[in-house]
Amino acid sequence: MGKAVWSDKKRFIWILSVLLLTAFIFTSGISYKVAHDSLSEQISENTLPLTSDNIYSEIQQDLLQPIFISSLMAQDTFVRDWTINDEEDPQQLIRYLKEIQNKYDTVTSFFVSEKSRKYYHSTGVLKKIEDTDPNDAWYFRVRSLPTSESYEVNIDLDTANRSRTVVYVNYKVHDFEGNFIGVTGVGLAVERVQKLIKLYQKRYNRRVYFVDTEGHVTLHGEQYSGSQTLQSSPGLEKYATRILTSPSASFSYVRDNKTVYLNSRMVSDFKWYLMVEQEEAEGEKKILNTFWVNIVLGLLVIVVILVIANLTLGRYQRKLEVMASTDKLTGATNRQMFEEYFSQSLQNAESSAVPVSVILLDIDYFKSVNDNFGHSIGDLVIKTVANIIRHQLRSEDIVCRWGGEEFLLLLPNIDLSHAADMAERIRESIAERKISVNEHEIGITVSSGVAQYKLGEPRADLINRVDVALYQAKDRGRDQVVLSH
Repeated sequence: MGKAVWSDKKRFIWILSVLLLTAFIFTSGISYKVAHDSLSEQISENTLPLTSDNIYSEIQQDLLQPIFISSLMAQDTFVRDWTINDEEDPQQLIRYLKEIQNKYDTVTSFFVSEKSRKYYHSTGVLKKIEDTDPNDAWYFRVRSLPTSESYEVNIDLDTANRSRTVVYVNYKVHDFEGNFIGVTGVGLAVERVQKLIKLYQKRYNRRVYFVDTEGHVTLHGEQYSGSQTLQSSPGLEKYATRILTSPSASFSYVRDNKTVYLNSRMVSDFKWYLMVEQEEAEGEKKILNTFWVNIVLGLLVIVVILVIANLTLGRYQRKLEVMASTDKLTGATNRQMFEEYFSQSLQNAESSAVPVSVILLDIDYFKSVNDNFGHSIGDLVIKTVANIIRHQLRSEDIVCRWGGEEFLLLLPNIDLSHAADMAERIRESIAERKISVNEHEIGITVSSGVAQYKLGEPRADLINRVDVALYQAKDRGRDQVVLSH
């Protein structure tokens, strides 16, 4: 026993000596890494998102005004009445367009009638829209927009001045009965928008540009020297799908051997992504490095010696617990851990007479996603569905990855009716989400079965009832919720 203790003591002294020696040898390297990581976190999680928020606020004032103006024009009673009354006295509309242009300082304002196909401009009737003219393709594209979309933003040559490029807001116009009668809108000169971007870049010392939902760079400053698409941008191409499938994202990548921090944010009204980039600042890194050298290094060795065992064991223990209790792909609870939660909830229901409900959810036509787009996109679909589900649940609810594309939701203290409402909200949220992959949009739907635990019911019977309800939802056409009473 004594020898074993002595041996353990010698081992401890040896390990401690190695730790001390290693700490002093690698002091400079550790200090550099700590400073670098801290600076990266500060930029990516605080400084850059704050800058992006400030620029987004200014965009709402500077760039979203044309959308508001176009919306007013599309809803204007005068425009609709004038169009319905066979477009009598074109000068009335021309004067109206000229007033809009002067009042809001736009470079153009226009209206195209569906009936006559005349292009009315603030300077007069410019032309008639022809379906065979490539320059008029924008009109038919706007006309065919889904009913859920009222406008589009695009960059094109000015119809009245082909030497000028304009950022157009094209807005559909409907009569009082909802029938499509034309397209109206205004435009901003690209040069004016570029000046705004230049102002943002100068004010915040960041690179600012916009991309559309397909990844094409739509607007940028004069000094922009990057690629025209995210998919072809060196270092950034592997993050293109992540950017275009998320409302916001923050990460870093390497460009020209420099670390670049990027924050992306969807400007929903403009239907473009705002991209704000910042290169790693050497001066800031040196200042921060000096700070950590003076503050951290004095404490680092002592802290490492005192907490290394506890910290390491605790970290690995937590890691093992996470690995043992969660699904690796989605982060959802795995079946083994779910069984414990399930048993506990049913016991509580028996003892306290509180309701417990479950939802069994399955992704529709998931095999076709894997077959058509590959398993990596299939994994992305599963993770997307898991994230949407989590956002709809309460803190006490449990989501389990029950099978390949199946999820089982445990809802304590929720009866069948409220569980059905939650299942419907989840279904709607998933159906509204689109995933863009290589210029294709993947629509996701799910089928769900819902059941409430009956006191004294075997657990297997509850699972069987909700499973039957799920397959009834599948048999009835999918993308729906079926209850098991």
